Amino acid sequence: MKSEKAPAGWVRGLLGSAKPPEEAALDAALSLPPADVTRSSIVHPTRRAARIASDAAEATAASVGLRVVVLVPAYNEAGSIGATLDGLMLQSRPADLIVVIPNGCTDSTAWEARKYPVTTMELPRLQHRKSEALNRAWVRYASDADVVICLDADTVLPPNAVQAWSREFSAEKGALIGGSSSKFTMQDRGFLSRLQKAEFATWTDTALRRGRTSVLAGTGCAINNAVLRQIAARDDREGPWVYTSQVEDFELTYRIRELGFICQVSPDVRAYTDSMKTVKALWGQRMKWQVGTVEDLLDLGINRLTLRDWGQQAMGLLGVFLKLLWIAVIVLSLTLGVFRFVLFWWLVPILFVALDIKRALRIPHRDWKDVLMAATFFPQELFMWLRSGWFLASWCAVLTAKITRRRVDRWEAQYTAEEIN
Repeated sequence: MKSEKAPAGWVRGLLGSAKPPEEAALDAALSLPPADVTRSSIVHPTRRAARIASDAAEATAASVGLRVVVLVPAYNEAGSIGATLDGLMLQSRPADLIVVIPNGCTDSTAWEARKYPVTTMELPRLQHRKSEALNRAWVRYASDADVVICLDADTVLPPNAVQAWSREFSAEKGALIGGSSSKFTMQDRGFLSRLQKAEFATWTDTALRRGRTSVLAGTGCAINNAVLRQIAARDDREGPWVYTSQVEDFELTYRIRELGFICQVSPDVRAYTDSMKTVKALWGQRMKWQVGTVEDLLDLGINRLTLRDWGQQAMGLLGVFLKLLWIAVIVLSLTLGVFRFVLFWWLVPILFVALDIKRALRIPHRDWKDVLMAATFFPQELFMWLRSGWFLASWCAVLTAKITRRRVDRWEAQYTAEEIN
């Protein structure tokens, strides 16, 4: 978020609320829980309201007692760190400590951070980059916290975020929660940004329906620190975050789930993050994510925790195969002169368009352009071909690295793609 501050007006635009965004966000964070359906439904309304209010008050009081530390790793984010910290300053329930960790920055990120009442832990360029920066800050400032929030330096949290996350961990089932990811979205209005926004909206809806996620997105998430302390005690790391994975948030989420804790997407916390503005930058980002995920899955093997992720990989490879097969059939039929257009073939794209429109209507802060892009078929189809491209390329890259024993630094490749010095 280099030039815009996402919290301004975002609730009013989504809900049509007449309240200021800060008040609406606070109302959402303090929304009352439903009545206890396990008890008799014949309860005097006043008594039910009193019981609900009492439960809400207890949860709020408990959440205030939690020590919450926010870790903000940053690499050359001078243009966006201000908006990120502004969002943290506006929290209805302030964090107990905010630690900004500029590591190897060649711009004024640290200088911008020092304008705010936060702790700035400036580090040189580290061998293990973000993971090492997080470990160092966690050991020094956050190991005694109750909840640790990890937030990228180009991401803005709405005012209800810390309060809502605190309530999740202090609720009756809070001890079972290992981590809670935000529902992240983009505010940029460019063509490519809208496609990414639609993609993440679908991912969020799926995770909320399941009540689980296999990735606590490092973009913005809250983690039970008691679980982090258990993971940090492992022999294969210096802190909670491992150095051998190129997708540290996926590996950490697996370790949390391995200990029997629930990883979920928060129903109440949204995060506004930056999008990739060019195809080159998007390709670099997704190659890092996909290559890192495949590498981790090969290391972890097939088990009950990775079965769904392996299924997604299988479906992705199947999608690539079907696209290549479709091209081969069309080319061959045209070459042999036997191609015939069948009206029934239109049914498939029509069904795809209907599904895309349905998903578009679920996009937060959508406008008519988001719905139009879904209705015209080709933008989403183009994005699907892009996804198939980096899916196939990532598997080829992983297998090549296994054979040659030469591993590409995907962090550096992404920085180059985004033209970050």
